[in-house]
Amino acid sequence: MLGAIFSIAILGAPLSLRAQLNANSPVSSSNELTTFASPLSTPELPDAPSASQNPQSGQTPAPVQQPANNPDAVSANGTQQTKRILGIMPNFSSVSADTKLPPQTAKEKFLLAGRNSFDYSSFLIASIQAGFAMDGNSYPEFHQGVKGYARYYWHTLADTADENFMVGGLGPIVFRQDNRFYTLGHGGFGHRAFYAATRVLITRQDDGDRMFNFSEVVGSGAAASVSTLYYPTKYRTWTKVGQKWLTSDIIDAANFTFKEFWPDINKKIFHTH
Repeated sequence: MLGAIFSIAILGAPLSLRAQLNANSPVSSSNELTTFASPLSTPELPDAPSASQNPQSGQTPAPVQQPANNPDAVSANGTQQTKRILGIMPNFSSVSADTKLPPQTAKEKFLLAGRNSFDYSSFLIASIQAGFAMDGNSYPEFHQGVKGYARYYWHTLADTADENFMVGGLGPIVFRQDNRFYTLGHGGFGHRAFYAATRVLITRQDDGDRMFNFSEVVGSGAAASVSTLYYPTKYRTWTKVGQKWLTSDIIDAANFTFKEFWPDINKKIFHTH
């Protein structure tokens, strides 16, 4: 017993002295507790570091992809509308898929209509159309030969200008509609073909909402009516005007459909965007 008491006295003395010293020094006591506790506890860590927590990591959040605002931009499926089809036919009004553009001004609408009317290719295409019309003797009053071909030619140019300025210029300004063709670029063939063909009936307003295409329907009718002023009198009938009106809308529907698939054709056959 004496040995046990002696051992406790010897071992307990340093601990008692150390406790007194710690009591007299609160800073040391706190440090001691921290030292003993540190191996037993760890600070909470976030599940994943963020850019704000680790600015030097070199990692930045991935940007959210927004619709392109460039009419010539390459769409998500790797296709793109070109300014010309086959390097000749004007395609200035077509917009690549997944593209959102700001509203046009009245000046921009007129300039686009003028560009479609007086591009060098318009004169070339009119010459071909005039040749087919003369070969089919569409207007016997024009006769044949060089003079006959000249009559067919300037009438064709006038019809083109009437259509472009009524449908693409004056109409969009009066009805506040967009005179550009927005490519769909997604979905099956039937879905895309139906979308494109019906753009003669449905279009976008300047604010982006869908609306009946008054610019196309009323504009093409107005163009057909104006054309009676420079054609022979026998063609100034409601039947002739109606036929020309309907033919113009059908041609535009076919034109939109071809333009819808032109980026795909250009990519697969010519291996370009």
